[in-house]
Amino acid sequence: MSRDHVQSAERPAHTAEAAAGDAAVPVPADAEAPFLELLARGASADAYEQPVLLARAQGAPAERIAALERAKLLALRVRSELEGRRRREAELSALFETAHDLAGLRDLDAVLRAIVQRARSLLGTDVAYLSLNDPDRGDTYMRVTEGSVAARFQQLRLGMGEGLGGLVAQTARPYVTDDYFKDARFQHTSTIDAGVRDEGLVAILGVPLMLGHHVIGVLFAADRRARVFEREQIALLGSFAALAAAAIDTANLLAETRSALAGLERANEIIRDRSGVIERASDVHDRLAELVLRGGGVHDVAAAVSQVLDGTVDFTEAAAAPAGALEASRAEGHAVRHEDDWIAAVAAGGELLGALVLRGHPGLDPVDQRTLERAAMVTSLLLLARRSAAEAEQRVRGELLDDLLDARDRDPRLLRERAARLRADLDATHVVLAARLDAPAADAEQEGDARRRLWAAASHLAATRHGLAAARDGGTVLLLPLGARDGAADLARRTARHLGTAVHEAVTVGASAPVRDLVADPEAVAAGYTEARRCLDALRLLGRSGDGAAAEDFGFLGLLLAGDRDIAGFVDRTIGQVVAYDERRGTELVRTLDAYFACGMSPARTKDELHVHVNTVAQRLERVGRLLGEDWQSPARVLEIQLALRLHRLSAPAPR
Repeated sequence: MSRDHVQSAERPAHTAEAAAGDAAVPVPADAEAPFLELLARGASADAYEQPVLLARAQGAPAERIAALERAKLLALRVRSELEGRRRREAELSALFETAHDLAGLRDLDAVLRAIVQRARSLLGTDVAYLSLNDPDRGDTYMRVTEGSVAARFQQLRLGMGEGLGGLVAQTARPYVTDDYFKDARFQHTSTIDAGVRDEGLVAILGVPLMLGHHVIGVLFAADRRARVFEREQIALLGSFAALAAAAIDTANLLAETRSALAGLERANEIIRDRSGVIERASDVHDRLAELVLRGGGVHDVAAAVSQVLDGTVDFTEAAAAPAGALEASRAEGHAVRHEDDWIAAVAAGGELLGALVLRGHPGLDPVDQRTLERAAMVTSLLLLARRSAAEAEQRVRGELLDDLLDARDRDPRLLRERAARLRADLDATHVVLAARLDAPAADAEQEGDARRRLWAAASHLAATRHGLAAARDGGTVLLLPLGARDGAADLARRTARHLGTAVHEAVTVGASAPVRDLVADPEAVAAGYTEARRCLDALRLLGRSGDGAAAEDFGFLGLLLAGDRDIAGFVDRTIGQVVAYDERRGTELVRTLDAYFACGMSPARTKDELHVHVNTVAQRLERVGRLLGEDWQSPARVLEIQLALRLHRLSAPAPR
């Protein structure tokens, strides 16, 4: 959807810094009390200023006023979050109620009025109306209006292609104008402008009513003042438009059925047959609506439709469905036949979410076809609802991780409570992971899309692993629990593979050493993130894009990358087997290695240094090779082994 077609305004979001600042300073309980009372009674935003103003008027101490200010900000954030959730619940409830109305469709006008009323209420506009095309007269007429006060506006008939509605009908795409009379993108006529002026409309949003690839009308929402419609509001009105088109389509199908029955000689038989089919379709719609209202899932819908159609219906991801049939179904808005199967696209707002596939059922009557299509529409609503809930949880997980990274003065009890609600255990051992995409983006928009895909995949992984994820520094940071048999490096590699598969691009992941005491140590997560970033940068510098690693994977470089400088761990990984062999057998392999390197790796000079036979040196070096691997004398390994020998010598206890 181009910027010329749809103008949208992003809702302001609470930044991580604001969240961190609010959580940094505890608010006394007595300062919270008046705001909790305001929250409980659902007071307006202006009312939250009263406790602060009253305290100032009473000459309260500055500390008291500051505490009230912080409590006010927290309460307003809670109120905003509650309002947002109530709004989303109201939107979904209205969509589900409308779907239920369709399932028991008896009066088309009543259903269309309900759609227009709910659209106006949820978008908060002054007016909402619906126009339909009249093929016989070749124009468009007002079918339903809500909130209109001008008689001339309610009786408008528009020529095809005229006004904002004509632009929507021509392009089959939503259009929005924040100032109707100043917008030159569509054809103005004196009749339309007079009606709009009588109604006093300024900002207008129109979305098409589609049957297949044909526009049959337009659903509008309008305000008597300048206004920018957000993308979510445009998508919501589009969903109502889809339901309105479905209602009209169902009504047309009923009318066609009644007309056909009236002209047949065996009227009684056909009426019984068709009535049975229609009742079955209505029963299907009632069952689907009941499933949705009681919280059923996508696979529950597929199972219910399988029973009704006496076949096997599966929900399939878009990538697994036949591409040609899926695209045809999305374009036409109907289920299409593919070999012995039927494919119904599950889509919302132009986005393809998957498909319902009726398998091994080549013969399908129109009503059963409509049943499959309605099930696909209900499935799309369920997926959108699930996505909204998942996105809300992702934001909460990100806010908690931001607090762990940035906030220093934190309340451990509140952190644990927030984590418990997300099924995360902050007392467990974790690893901090820094992930970033490596493929260069063609432009800023593609780069933003790629980062959003990475964040979504990381958030899903964090949710399934009972961890946390947040977007940061152009990439993503994850905090994942470490299993009893896991290592930080193994977890980094698995995470790189998982995220790379999810976003279909190379993802590089750096990991910290295991992090403990997340709540007690305010610097633990931030220090772990710094170490993970260093490992990530090292991987990219070494040309290991798309891989995952921790400091322990980089040999002696790991000493520089690790936050805790694990010298003992480096010595053990490098020459630990040789040291252990000497301790068990009483041999002198470590001393031999020291002399061997000191003598320029010359066995002849080494035997003089040790005062042993050259064959003894050779045998000891052969034993070292079996313990350390055949490549132990390669330049890179030699450097690491010499460093480990020196560190081992420095850390050994002094002789008495």
